[in-house]
Amino acid sequence: MLRPQVDSTSACVTLGKLRDFPRDAIECMRQLHQKHGTIAALEEEGQRLIFAFGPDYNQRLLSDPNRFHSRFSAIRGPRNSAQRRLTCGLLSMNGEEHKRHRRLVMGPFQKKSIDVYRESLVGLSEELVRDWRVGQVRDVFQDMTQFMLRVTSSVLFGFDVPELAHNIGRMTERWIAMNHEVGIGAFVSDQQATAGYGRLLAQGDALEAEIVKMIEHRRSGPPAGDVLSLLIGAHDDSGAGMTDAELIGQAAVLFGAAHLTTANTLTWTLFLLAQHPEIAADLYDELTGTLAGAAPSFEQLDRLPLLDRVIKESMRVLPASSYSQRTAAEPVELGPFRLATGTPVVFSQFITHHMPELFADAERFRPQRWETITPSPYAYLPFAAGPRMCIGASLAVMTLKIALSAVLQRYSLSMVAGSSITGKVTSTMLGPTQGMPMLVEPATAPRHWEPVVGNIHRLVTIDPAPDRSLGIRPRAA
Repeated sequence: MLRPQVDSTSACVTLGKLRDFPRDAIECMRQLHQKHGTIAALEEEGQRLIFAFGPDYNQRLLSDPNRFHSRFSAIRGPRNSAQRRLTCGLLSMNGEEHKRHRRLVMGPFQKKSIDVYRESLVGLSEELVRDWRVGQVRDVFQDMTQFMLRVTSSVLFGFDVPELAHNIGRMTERWIAMNHEVGIGAFVSDQQATAGYGRLLAQGDALEAEIVKMIEHRRSGPPAGDVLSLLIGAHDDSGAGMTDAELIGQAAVLFGAAHLTTANTLTWTLFLLAQHPEIAADLYDELTGTLAGAAPSFEQLDRLPLLDRVIKESMRVLPASSYSQRTAAEPVELGPFRLATGTPVVFSQFITHHMPELFADAERFRPQRWETITPSPYAYLPFAAGPRMCIGASLAVMTLKIALSAVLQRYSLSMVAGSSITGKVTSTMLGPTQGMPMLVEPATAPRHWEPVVGNIHRLVTIDPAPDRSLGIRPRAA
């Protein structure tokens, strides 16, 4: 007697709407993780999106680049289009092509190279707070976004031609946003995707033209220290360098990888410090005690242990890159699933970082945990891990430390009471959707906590109770 074939994966599948994922990625992943554990699928009309959670699956996906491929944008564009060239940077390359280009691109991000950027980053950080005034309410997310637009544009395209560099940065920022808008449209409806596709291609054409102008300017001028100039001069073992098309793709993708991720991290870190004033007070003491109001030297960047712990914990509890995706490059087994070529697999930094079996009291901001823990690179992965780990991690951390030192030695920031703080994942990145209104006060003012509303309380547990061992300052009468 024939028996009906049983789908062995059915216990790991939730039937639902695929659009539930882009609508609220974190809530969708949390529900799948709570229901199914470390491997799950969301299925709609026979289409499945696979989710793999935790360090074991992170390691499987990130340490096997031959079986699991990466892609920067779902919207590749027609052959020989600017859109196709702009999306063909390091994050979209695989196999030998990725290995060759990673070796070429790593040069500008090595220690000897990023040390050159320190002085310029200090100058940009001074500009960031130059117009701040005590008593102002500032949208800190907007401030940090504009700051990182200047930083990323300058580092990539040049400090010597700021107007041209920043124009390319603004155009790249808009192009990346349009990629997300069209991609979400494709997720929801063909009509919505088609409506924005032509505008995306036109933006790609305009952006490519400006990057080509910058490449020509760099090729004809004296050597400069920006990333684009260093990439133009980079050569592999055979003496071959990058073509202009390859430079275009690397520039666009590097900008996309650096800009909003660091802006979001700066914003979330300042928010978490405002909600934990006892930690902010201790950090002020460390910064002023070590730096005495100055910017950190390259050597001092590693001599600020509390600042280091605060940044690590911020990137753990509210990671700017909340999830990433890989695609099966060939038929492969993953847990109970037999994946066909092209099957997308989502892994999540946010879910991993909030696993209680990995991090005690995982929902709370506790920088002191980093005094005693050393998680594996696949349990704590704000910059990913494995052979595709972010090459700009050291530069990003240096930027965070310099910018936070500039802000926190001058001002104390507190939340505007009752503000609605809503975090949402947009194009894999977790950021505030309604801004971050904060009151600027003197750095020496008593530290205090103000309550906020919004879905932030579903993302992190805010504990306003003062921890006397950390030396909270009482609120002014």
